[in-house]
Amino acid sequence: MTDWITEQIAKIRGSIPESVRLIAVTKTVSVEAMRVAYQAGIRDFAENRVQEASEKYPQLQDLSDITWHLIGNLQTNKATKALQLFQWIQSVDSLKLALRLDHLAGELGCQPQVCLQVKIIPDPNKFGWTIPELLAELPHLNDCQHLKIQGLMTIPPLGLTESETLDVFERTRELAETIRQQNWTNIRMQELSMGMSEDYSLAVQKGATMIRLGRIIFGQRRS
Repeated sequence: MTDWITEQIAKIRGSIPESVRLIAVTKTVSVEAMRVAYQAGIRDFAENRVQEASEKYPQLQDLSDITWHLIGNLQTNKATKALQLFQWIQSVDSLKLALRLDHLAGELGCQPQVCLQVKIIPDPNKFGWTIPELLAELPHLNDCQHLKIQGLMTIPPLGLTESETLDVFERTRELAETIRQQNWTNIRMQELSMGMSEDYSLAVQKGATMIRLGRIIFGQRRS
């Protein structure tokens, strides 16, 4: 398994531009497997749940250059713990959550990097802003003084064709460009976090700067 993980990471790295940030999604992945990925050059690790990250974090503290990303839905009652664990929160999916994180970050004296999660097409199984909702709430997001809003994150619905998936990624890129052109003080659109194991190559075609890969690195996830 060690060799397989190492080989998979090398294959993926060889298929994407050096500028694309490869984030290993480690939901249900053992600390031992994470260490293998680290030895293969991975420095960005993503968790879906605050609780799982809090269990792994102490076991990996010797790897001081790891960057932790939260990519799962964050309940406001776990926001403080999330800010203590993660340098990146990619799943900021509502104004309510953004304002809560901003307030807590001010109290904790930190400046987390965040992505705004968007739903480009309707999907009852995903969290995030619709395009009109996000554009309407940008003035309030711009008031967040303690969040470093760096870009957008999206997850296409299941079951899309390749062309439909490409369209989701293209529309996400266009939305980021629209926001960038508005020249907000506290909202930057430098990052596009999009693409997972089954569609990352399509996301890279459309300008992804970060891809979030789990199964293709570590194999099928344990339930």
